[in-house]
Amino acid sequence: MSVKDVVNLIEENEAKFIDLRFTDTKGKQQHVSVPARIVLEDPEEWFENGQAFDGSSIGGWKGIQASDMTLKPDASTAFIDPFYDDTTVVLTCDVIDPANGQGYDRDPRSIAKRAEAYLKSTGIGDTAFFGPEPEFFVFDGVEWQTDMSGTRYKIHSEEAAWSSGESYDGQNTGHRPGVKGGYFPVAPVDSGQDLRSACTQTLEAIGIPVEVHHHEVATAGQMEIGTRFNTLVRRADWTQDMKYVIQNVAHNFGKTATFMPKPILGDNGSGMHVHQSIWKDGQNLFSGDGYAGLSDLALYYIGGIIKHAKALNALTNPSTNSYKRLVPHFEAPTKLAYSAKNRSASIRIPYVASAKARRIEARFPDPTANPYLAFAALLMAGLDGIQNKIHPGDPSDKNLYDLPPEEDALVPTVCASLEEALEALKADHEFLTRGGVFSQDWIDSYIEFKSEDVKCIRMAPHPLEFEMYYSL
Repeated sequence: MSVKDVVNLIEENEAKFIDLRFTDTKGKQQHVSVPARIVLEDPEEWFENGQAFDGSSIGGWKGIQASDMTLKPDASTAFIDPFYDDTTVVLTCDVIDPANGQGYDRDPRSIAKRAEAYLKSTGIGDTAFFGPEPEFFVFDGVEWQTDMSGTRYKIHSEEAAWSSGESYDGQNTGHRPGVKGGYFPVAPVDSGQDLRSACTQTLEAIGIPVEVHHHEVATAGQMEIGTRFNTLVRRADWTQDMKYVIQNVAHNFGKTATFMPKPILGDNGSGMHVHQSIWKDGQNLFSGDGYAGLSDLALYYIGGIIKHAKALNALTNPSTNSYKRLVPHFEAPTKLAYSAKNRSASIRIPYVASAKARRIEARFPDPTANPYLAFAALLMAGLDGIQNKIHPGDPSDKNLYDLPPEEDALVPTVCASLEEALEALKADHEFLTRGGVFSQDWIDSYIEFKSEDVKCIRMAPHPLEFEMYYSL
């Protein structure tokens, strides 16, 4: 979509506002709105100059002494917001540092753009395709409290296995998935069909093609909506818009959606499996005659991801809650191995009928990841594997959760905590800084920023500690 197309979209729909959106370090979309008439006065100039804003209040960004930033809208991202009462055109923006006119060093979308540019500069390929699968939960309600008097949380879900003894207006239908029982009976056990269908129609209306939707394994409303792959930056844009749509559709249904990896105890958590491939001159470079139809280049890409996986965890699994999902036996891919069939491995090679669809699937990321940062980091790790011909070794087609102890000890694992992941990133990040994609300043600031999460959790008494230690 061009600037002219955006003008036509505004005029044909009599849009009143333009909503400018960008993503902060944590991965949350932020926005500011301007009247549409301001854009229509001189569209070309407005798109060129962008919209000034104060970047000092965004967590992990510049201090108040250097706060002036510019939002530069990308015309190709335009769509009509499906939730606002007043017709509003949404534009995703790059954050520009007015000091040099370049993408801001700490702007996630600018980092992702630099990763795409770096790929081209290497000559290895010209396009990286990504296809994430962010899982999520939809609850009837949630409440929590954290203060000096204590802490608690409560999830309300009529679909949850624990609700079989509850009374809902004097009755209980009895139809609900048990623990690990959500994949995937029909309604009324699956209570989310209409909500997912509404999400699907909304996503397609704003230009995000949906390929499948279904209930996921866990009880209490775990779901997935599968959408089409796209180029790295554009697919990260779609992931952000997808989360926005799902959370707002759920809100309109009187429910609440969360992409938190492990909101419930004792059942599967939500991952974000990330499908990836590299192309050049219209050819899929991951297709070949090797294991599972992969090329040597694809195997080296896998080798790079496995080599740098612990550092990647700081970006692909950036919450303290992420590591409550990454434990064995809940379909969590904790073992750093690859396989065409084995879903306990952290890298899977999906079965496909066409060589064009050949790809690899990283299974350890989760949907708290900032997609711009996670996709860029995965690409940089894979490119390091290609450049240095890092072979991942033999595939693993065994159940990695049930290996004999002597074999289990030989298989590396992902990090067990955010603290470990940040330490790994501190020790291993040179591959990220190539081509100026991630700067040393950004890495240092990110580690400092996310260390506050670690500190916060470390200082807070946990209810289970009262159960384990109160009477000692």
